Amino acid sequence: MKAIYPGSFDPVTTGHLDIISRSASLFQPLIVAVLENSTKETLFTPGERILLLREATKGIPGVEVESFNGLLIDYMKKKKSRIAIRGMRALSDFDYEYQMALTNKGLYHKMETVFLITKGEYAFISSSLVKELARLGGDVSRVAPACVIKALAKKYK
Repeated sequence: MKAIYPGSFDPVTTGHLDIISRSASLFQPLIVAVLENSTKETLFTPGERILLLREATKGIPGVEVESFNGLLIDYMKKKKSRIAIRGMRALSDFDYEYQMALTNKGLYHKMETVFLITKGEYAFISSSLVKELARLGGDVSRVAPACVIKALAKKYK
């Protein structure tokens, strides 16, 4: 069964890769869908995020990387998928994710949201943290794949 893991992935982190890897073992294909949100300021363009995700996931079978804009439910209908994957790092994520899942279900009754709890070692990682750490010259090798480390170094040169 096809599933979609949507997000901004600005940039992809080791936490994201954990969720992608585990989701790909449950659903085939797994579409990692990069949200093109013009109202959100991002460090990387949608094209850069897609390239970074493709590089970071090249060893994970069954993963496809695409971009989308607009409502997730419209994208899911277009891709003929009913399963959305969401990663949960902490209890603080639950409120927002629960509201989104209920809203999406109300708009598209066939949609199901599957929540995967992140491994404890990744619970503190966010894209914002990775960017801030890199911007300040910190070591991001534990929280970002090699391709992202290289791309961050270029951005913050």
